Amino acid sequence: MKAVQRSLAVLGTSAVFNTMTTLAQNLTFGADNFYQSANVTLEPITFLNQFQMTVAGNLFYPKNLSRSENASAIIVGHPMGAVKEQSANLYATKLAEQGFVTIALDVSFWGSSEGDPRNAVLPDVYAESFSAAVDYLGTLGFVDRERIGALGICGSGSFAISAAKIDTRIAAIATSAMYDMGAANRDGLRNAVSVEQRKEVVAIASQQRWVEADGGEIELTGGTPLVITNETDAVGREFYDFYRTSRGEFVPVGSVANRTTRPTLSSNVRFLNFYPFNDIETISPRPMLFVSGDQAHSREFSEDAYAKAGEPKELVWVPGAGHVDLYDRVDLIPFNRFIEFFQTNLDHRVVNSTVY
Repeated sequence: MKAVQRSLAVLGTSAVFNTMTTLAQNLTFGADNFYQSANVTLEPITFLNQFQMTVAGNLFYPKNLSRSENASAIIVGHPMGAVKEQSANLYATKLAEQGFVTIALDVSFWGSSEGDPRNAVLPDVYAESFSAAVDYLGTLGFVDRERIGALGICGSGSFAISAAKIDTRIAAIATSAMYDMGAANRDGLRNAVSVEQRKEVVAIASQQRWVEADGGEIELTGGTPLVITNETDAVGREFYDFYRTSRGEFVPVGSVANRTTRPTLSSNVRFLNFYPFNDIETISPRPMLFVSGDQAHSREFSEDAYAKAGEPKELVWVPGAGHVDLYDRVDLIPFNRFIEFFQTNLDHRVVNSTVY
């Protein structure tokens, strides 16, 4: 089974570690993943998605927020394989400090959200988590239904885009260090994965379904390295520094450390059918902001999305930043750009593709 997992990892987010390098740097400098604000209230919440599955999140809002006002709101999604306590809470808190109502959510099958088997890959249901959060926000008397945006970090960038294509209630969309989880699994970074390699992974996942159908154990694949060895490359070390150290490690209730970040082997192939950037231009005229580090191994996905998106759109490069830097390095994350983007664009109403 170890050989099976190594083969499948060719297409996972850990699959492409050998195709890229990152700058040598102090990866933890300026990191503040577990930041809390004395000026922001946090409330754990749950709500149902369209499939009657419970989605868990944290609701953030300024302590001085008047419940009689119509505030703008932003839904923040965590990196793929992570949970809301990793990066999403940080972004949601920083935005709430500036007057927004925010939700950091756990997409279905991860963290505190419902879904079995745990760590299963269902991209459409991940996207539904964003729309379900819009439903929830719309029930709050102090949130303006016409002023709700979304911000996706890493893989959630592609899930937020997928949701926005079929949900016009998401009025403005931003991504940070985005991964196109479909392309990353089909092609690897910089098209490093061949069709034959992809077929091999599909065959392995197909055989794993027989194992599970016969009552065998559900296997996991990919994810973050559990240990650092001489064989661990620069990108693997980058993820390890966040997910496997006190910098960003978080183990949800009911899970164990060696299962975090790792999707199920038989379901991970569902990403091969995930094309979040197809028809991305139909989101226009709702605005889009793509933010990436100029040293990020994932920068190609922001470039691709920006090229395909309609106007208005903006692509921001963060000098010297790698991929994981934009998870929690508050000295590098351009919070001011996100704040300006949402302040500007959530003041506009977008109804039936017409801006008022």
